[in-house]
Amino acid sequence: MARFKTLDQLEPAGQAVLVRVDFNVPMKDGRVTDATRIERALPTIRDLQAKGAKVVLLSHFGRPKGKRVPEMSLAPLVEPLSAALGGEAVAFASDCIGAPAEQAVAGLKPGQVLLLENLRFHDGEEANDAGFADALAKLGAFYVDDAFSASHRAHASVEAVARRLPAFAGRLMQEELEHLARALEHPERPVAAIVGGAKVSTKLDLLGNLVGKVQMLAIGGGMANTFLNALGVEVGRSLCEREMADTAREIVAKAKAAGCDIVLPTDAVVAAEFKEGAASETVSIKAVPADRMILDVGPATAEHLARRLEDCKTLVWNGPLGAFEVPPFDAGTVAVAQAAARLTEAGRLLSVAGGGDTVSALAKAGVEERFSYVSAAGGAFLEWLEGKTLPGVKALEDAA
Repeated sequence: MARFKTLDQLEPAGQAVLVRVDFNVPMKDGRVTDATRIERALPTIRDLQAKGAKVVLLSHFGRPKGKRVPEMSLAPLVEPLSAALGGEAVAFASDCIGAPAEQAVAGLKPGQVLLLENLRFHDGEEANDAGFADALAKLGAFYVDDAFSASHRAHASVEAVARRLPAFAGRLMQEELEHLARALEHPERPVAAIVGGAKVSTKLDLLGNLVGKVQMLAIGGGMANTFLNALGVEVGRSLCEREMADTAREIVAKAKAAGCDIVLPTDAVVAAEFKEGAASETVSIKAVPADRMILDVGPATAEHLARRLEDCKTLVWNGPLGAFEVPPFDAGTVAVAQAAARLTEAGRLLSVAGGGDTVSALAKAGVEERFSYVSAAGGAFLEWLEGKTLPGVKALEDAA
């Protein structure tokens, strides 16, 4: 039994359904430059249209801090949303509550779509204000949350409205939660995690939670340097949080006690400067020159990780293994990502990845479509990996 209700249990014919989406899309000069987030909401919109619902979309955009900021209006999204829906007309309301919103909802026919103005033009949204939530809830008969990427925030449209109306998970939210449950809550073992990124200090909760849940934890990026330094390895001029040495050693001890094998690089790609085409060489991790920086895991480490994944059933990935934005320091991440993609396609591995840099790195490796699931949610994905309760998800579970 699912812990939350889905669209399969919703009969909204002729009724207005409030759908929380995440349309916080990249814009330049008033135009949407990447419509992926709009496209990912289409299955939910289409399902509701087919059921005869009046579809009312709620989203935030940017950080207007409770004031009307014209550059942060959602009006420019009407055209790309209409295009994504195959040219269907999309209505727009100049506010998300009050008369403009109420009149726009009243004018909808079943199957029509309405986009409301930016929720964050009202400070009640981020304050999770009861009065603001009441004004939103008044607009619909049902609530659907399709914005996992905003579910770690106890905001009015995410948390409070879900407690005022019958609440359901949209298709994107459902897909995300089902994959996450399969990856860490009820996984097929052995489970591997790959965690990269610059700093250990930003991922302490994550590492602390994972060592108790996975059988192998591979650490890359600048974080690996901090662990290597803590274990007495000289890392030259590499990015390294030397003040975190005690913490790193505590995590290693905790992992050992939990039967989790921490895998650190055995070789590295080093260079004197971090720029494209910089002269680089591969060295043993025990022979990093004092005047060089570690910028990627070496080929032996990448090959070792690829081999270890062959014995795993589940993989959770957050963060690149090296400074992947600049070649040749993307090679380690690309090699391991392609190995994981091959195992996934062969049906031998459930692979779930997420976080901003991770999505970019996997796209660069050409494997974004070849993993079981790639989450576009940054903060929410990270908090879920840390084992935290997400207010938006809890509201849906309580509603069920």
